[in-house]
Amino acid sequence: MTKKDLDTRFNEAVEKASKMTQASLPQDVQLRLYAYYKQATIGTVEIRQTSNFHLRDAFKINAWMQISHITADEAKENYIEIINSL
Repeated sequence: MTKKDLDTRFNEAVEKASKMTQASLPQDVQLRLYAYYKQATIGTVEIRQTSNFHLRDAFKINAWMQISHITADEAKENYIEIINSL
């Protein structure tokens, strides 16, 4: 499979996910999708201390940190897999 095929499938999965409502997804699935999306599009998380730190942000950063060892392509594949399983 080529990089373009993976990117196309990833973009299709992101489009599909954007049409889903948050209420339709369990919170753990939302966190995994967030983490895989961030890892796929940005890469390894960089933690910065801010004065406006919220508990919700801590859960999101933690989910992202837990998968920071995988590559962007692996994150895309995992994201696609989750979306296709829903």
